[in-house]
Parts: sequence; C-alpha cells; structure tokens
Amino acid sequence: MAIRKPSQYSESSIKVLKGLEPVRQRPGMYTRTDNPLHIIQEVLDNASDEALGGYGKEVLVTLHTDGSVSVEDDGRGIPVGMHPQEKKPVVEIVFTQLHAGGKFEKGSGGAYAFSGGLHGVGVSVTNALAKRLEVTVWREQQVSNITFADGDVIEKLKSKSATKGDKSHGTKVRVWPNPKYFDSANIPQADLERLLRSKAVLLPGVKVTLVQEKNGQSQSWLYTQGLKGYLDEALAQNGHTPPVIPAFEGEHYASGAGEEESFAEGEGAAWVVSWTEEGAPVRESYVNLIPTPAGGTHESGLREGLFNAVKSFVEIHALQPKGVKLMPEDVFARASFILSAKVLDPQFQGQIKERLNSRDAVRLISGFVKSALELWLNQHVDYGKTLAELVIKQAQARTRAGQKVEKKKSSGVAVLPGKLTDCESEDTVINELFLVEGDSAGGSAKMGRNKEYQAILPLRGKVLNTWETERDRLFANNEVHDIAVAIGVDPHGPNDEPNLGNLRYGKICILSDADVDGSHIQVLLLTLFYKHFPRLVENGHVYIARPPLFRVDAPARGKKPAQKIYALDESELIAIEDKLRKDGVREGAWQISRFKGLGEMSAEQLWDTTLNPDTRRLLPVTLGEMSESDTIKTMDMLMGKAESAARRDWLEERGNEVEADI
Repeated sequence: MAIRKPSQYSESSIKVLKGLEPVRQRPGMYTRTDNPLHIIQEVLDNASDEALGGYGKEVLVTLHTDGSVSVEDDGRGIPVGMHPQEKKPVVEIVFTQLHAGGKFEKGSGGAYAFSGGLHGVGVSVTNALAKRLEVTVWREQQVSNITFADGDVIEKLKSKSATKGDKSHGTKVRVWPNPKYFDSANIPQADLERLLRSKAVLLPGVKVTLVQEKNGQSQSWLYTQGLKGYLDEALAQNGHTPPVIPAFEGEHYASGAGEEESFAEGEGAAWVVSWTEEGAPVRESYVNLIPTPAGGTHESGLREGLFNAVKSFVEIHALQPKGVKLMPEDVFARASFILSAKVLDPQFQGQIKERLNSRDAVRLISGFVKSALELWLNQHVDYGKTLAELVIKQAQARTRAGQKVEKKKSSGVAVLPGKLTDCESEDTVINELFLVEGDSAGGSAKMGRNKEYQAILPLRGKVLNTWETERDRLFANNEVHDIAVAIGVDPHGPNDEPNLGNLRYGKICILSDADVDGSHIQVLLLTLFYKHFPRLVENGHVYIARPPLFRVDAPARGKKPAQKIYALDESELIAIEDKLRKDGVREGAWQISRFKGLGEMSAEQLWDTTLNPDTRRLLPVTLGEMSESDTIKTMDMLMGKAESAARRDWLEERGNEVEADI
C-alpha cells in the first residue's frame, strides 16, 4: 500500500480571498460560464430597474466590432460622490465590491423598491470577469468616467461639466468579457434578442434598441399592447390553433391596507393567460423584470389561482360530471401565459436567478388571480362554460388513463398494508408516497398532507440493512414487505426487467429527522432501493425530503409583516440572521426554534416546509459519476457486515469532512 506523503498544513496554508478574487476563482458560483450573456444581463437589469422605477424611457444595447458590449440608459445615473463610510466614489464601490448596491434597502423609501437585484453581486461580477470595463455617468450637470481592467481601477474617476451636447442623466457601461472564464466568448444573438424583447414587453412605453456595429443593423422594440400583444405574437409564431376563449388579462397590486395588509404596497402581478387545444404551450414568467425560465413560486401561485377559480365556477354552475375530480394540471395543461410579478424582496435560487423561491409569492399571486378570474368568468358565462368543457375533457382523459393502469394492477397486487394511508388519485405521474420515520411524525404527515395525491407510510424503528439480504428473504422483514407492497413493484436485480406498470407512485420520498438517526434511516432505505429496486432509482422515482432544522420568528420590518422563516441547517440560519440585520432588525429581536424531530412539527408546519410542492425541498436520488463496480465496492465497504475494519479506516480518513449534528 502506498504511503501518503505528509503535506504541510499550517497558518500560512489558509488563503483569504479579497475583493473580486472569489468570483475569478469560482465564476460558476456567480454566473453562467457557457457564454457571457448573463454578465451583460446584470448590466441590462440595472438599466431596466431604472425604467421600472419610472426614471427612464430608453435602453440602448450596442454590439461593438471589438467584441465589447455597451448598455446605455437615460435613468438617474449611478451616484459618483464619496461614500460616507468607505471614503471611495460610490460608482467605484458598486463595480469592485461584492454585496454592495442600492437594492438592499427595500422598505422605507429605498432607491429600488421593486428590483431584480438582491444579492448585491451583480455588476461587480461583470467587472470581475471582464478584461476591461468603462463606465460613463451623466448626473447633476456633470459627465463622469471611470475605467477598470480585470476588476481593478486603472483610470480613476474623472468628472467634468456637461456641455450642451451631453445627456442630462443616465449611465453607459461598456464591457469587454474575458474569454478565459467562458466556454464561448460569443453572445448568442437569438437569446439576446429574446431578452431585449421581453424587457420591452414588460416595460410598456420603454424603447429597447439593439445596434450591431459590424453590419450597421439596428432593431427596436416598443410594445404598447404589453403582455397580450406579446403572447398573441408568440402563439401565432408557434402555429397554434385559435384560443378556445379570448385571453384572460389582468393585473393587481397590493394597496398595503385592509385585507392586503400582509403584503407590501405595490406587490402583485400582471398576467395574460390563453387556452388552446393544440400546440406546445408558451410560458414565460418574470420577477421584477428578471426572466425566470425555471419558474418558481409565482408560477405556482398562478396555477393555484387559475385552478381555484375554474373549480369554483364549475361547482357554482353544476358542470362537473359524476366520477370526475378536477386537478390543477387539468386547468393548466393547455394554458399559455405571460406572468410579470412584482415582489418586494425576492428570494431566488442561485445568483443566476432562474427560479423564484419566495414562499409568500404563492399566496400573493394566487389570491389576486383567483378573484380576478372568478369575476371575469361570471361576467362572461359562455366563455366560462367553454373553458370548463376543455378542463373537464382533460380530467376525463387523465381518469381513463388511470383506470387502464388500475385494471392491470388489480389482478396481481397483494392487499395493501394496514398502516398505509393511501391517496385518492390513481394517477402515477402525480402520486407521492412518503416513507416517514416514526408514528408521531406519520400522524402529523397524515393530517398535513394533500390527501388527493400524497400517501403516508410510517416506519417503526430502523429498517433492515438489506445489502447482503437474499431476495427470497426480503419479505421476512415487515417494514420491507410493506414498502414493496405499497409501491407495487417487486424486488429485482440490475439486469432484470421488472413490470413497472404496477408502480403506484411517481415519487417515493424518504422523510426522516434532520439528525444522525434520520440520516441512518435514509442510508438504510437508499441501500434497499439501490440493491433491490434499482430501476426505481434509474428512472428518477426516489427522493429525499429535506425538513428544516430551525425556525426563525422574525418581527415586522418596514413594509414586511412578521414572518416565520425556516432554515435547513446552520449555514442557512446564519444567512437568515445576516439578512435580518441588513433589514434593520435589532439584534436579538428574532426568536430561533430548533426542531428536535419531525414529530415536534405541527401538521401545518410539516405541510408548509416539507410536503407542499411549491415550498418544499426534495432531493432527487440519481446515479453519480462513479462506475457500477466502484459504487458496489463502496457500498460493500459501507454496508457489508464483514467490512468493519475497512469501514473504520475510511471513517478515520474522511471523518473530519463532516460536521454531524448530534
């Protein structure tokens, strides 16, 4: 066995990354690295935020022949005076320091109440990943210039009096992306045009222009019809049949008083929804003008609001046939939409902001859309009945598909285990089974679940370690037997072809406490699925639910009401506390509760944090990059009864890499 050469690990081994160095070391943590479009988008978002605030009417993007891109607006201009604490020009700080910006102060008259910027790492990332960056600011009868290279100032801020030919206000940023940080230095033309067009759509009356120096071509977008015109154009381009009813268009923003007191003034959304019988649906959503291609909680709110309104209309007019139960996907399946949400303090998934995670957005959008669509449908009853027919047709098709599967299942399935609390739906695509640690947690899960499509199977104690168990002996263990029967799939090997037609749930979710025992149960269940149900893992049916470890009760601050914020672990708790401090909450004004286990959660808390598809965190279990033989070798070492010595060596070697919450 080779002897590892001891490495030096001393005080000098610890490196502190300062300024923009973290971005250059790990660019993929801050932006997309396939091409520089996202770092240009950061600049464009700043220009759009000015227009959103009502301070600008034009945005000009120029693709220069030397590979640089400039973004110019007629907004207020970035402040160029000295920062009172940092003693540097503000424009320099904005481009050279992470977590510096004007978008943190949301509540009490901040410069940007509704903006896409949140993290404060936007244009500083652009600067870090650029060979050169030039900023020109027109503000307060002055023209100011500053130039950076590789994130550092190379030409200090210079200001001079504006002349007659100069703009009165605005900002121009010219960027030379550094190709070494990107797979390709070219900005995809089609993606850029789509982005600029969407900005014009979402900013009625704002002209967005793209100029290409190379060929002298220029394109401008100025939409007066807003969202509806954009959706109609997109549907026509995709070759859709005419909509079954006229588009449902609306907007609603909270007043901050009365029933809307729980939302900040100005929060809300504008939307347009169109239902067609054929063609791939067109779906685009935005939060504070930021495109969210991965959707998020605002889309979930739209789906919930549409479903509740249509369901209510169907019930009032007694249109629902016997034996047909409407589901949200029946309403949403044939819907195309453009959704533009305004959220005071948006929480995005990652720096590239592809998905909105703000939990309050579900309730915000859902409530506004439901009331608006209910009113619209009852004002246009004929349209409502036509839409109801389309939705019921979708539900009947889904029910028929479920019944076909049921016939196959009914012939050979064993009696379901008594402790299984099954769901009502028979649609495998949406059905979910939660394997819950302990009877007490199982009780909360039964009360908190959506009984339509969520089933609960409580597990008593630790499941058998099945790594070395023969298949014929599996069912000797009651827990394993109940899991197999509930799932509807027989145990099988990696080379077998099991009958997955009898699978009863599209998602099988392991739900255990967020402690060491809970992790142990996860490992035992994952061992069972990998060894004896490998096809379920390969096809993406197995998940791990991630309940929170902490709850923070935050007091009201500014326009934001009192909140209950959940944290998955210690690091998230620290991040939440940091954010509360930034929001101006006094130290110690918030309360922190630690969940000892799932059984301690109420049914409502368990639903909100772990069961609700819109707000929960589910970790899909997939096969990693290791080969099959290496994976089996590792599992043998971890789970084999005769491998205790190898396991101990491995733990001694790798034990320092984990911080166990004991």
